[in-house]
Amino acid sequence: MDYTQGNEVEKTRRAKKNMLLFGLISLSMSFAGLTSAYIISKERPDWLSGFDLPQAFYISLAVIVLSSFTFILAKSAIKKEENSKGMLFLIATLILGITFVYLQFLGFSQIIENGYYFTGSESSITTSFIYLVVLLHLAHIAVGLICLLVVIYNHYKLKYVKGNTLGLELAVTFWHFIDILWIYLFLFLYFT
Repeated sequence: MDYTQGNEVEKTRRAKKNMLLFGLISLSMSFAGLTSAYIISKERPDWLSGFDLPQAFYISLAVIVLSSFTFILAKSAIKKEENSKGMLFLIATLILGITFVYLQFLGFSQIIENGYYFTGSESSITTSFIYLVVLLHLAHIAVGLICLLVVIYNHYKLKYVKGNTLGLELAVTFWHFIDILWIYLFLFLYFT
């Protein structure tokens, strides 16, 4: 495919999608490095064995997956110019995203209640890794929530009309990425 072909709008769309793809690949490599370090660190004598993930992380998994479905429904409704329905699903996605963040912090408090700390003299390398990985993912969730707020604002201003949905498409792609990333991290932490 010749990427120099097409009008300026098509070139801009391709460029923005490629920039997002490049960013997602970079983020994937960062998390791959962290999970590799986690595996290598398991050989340390001070590694906690028998550590169970908090119940809130299980619930947050269901919440983030559900939020991807509501975002898909929002995108579909907006493309059909069903504006009220689209806004309803966007707001539902936002509420689910905020709920996910709440559940992550609830999970941290459950870990602490079980006597495991993330920093300080009573911490372990195991909990410090979990803290780092989850907080880094939460930083990306925060970016996703900001993108979602921009999409909600733009949709409210009726900017997504006549096929002009690039911002929505990019936000949905990023949201799905951070969803898949949490599924990966959850399964990784559960099985390792």
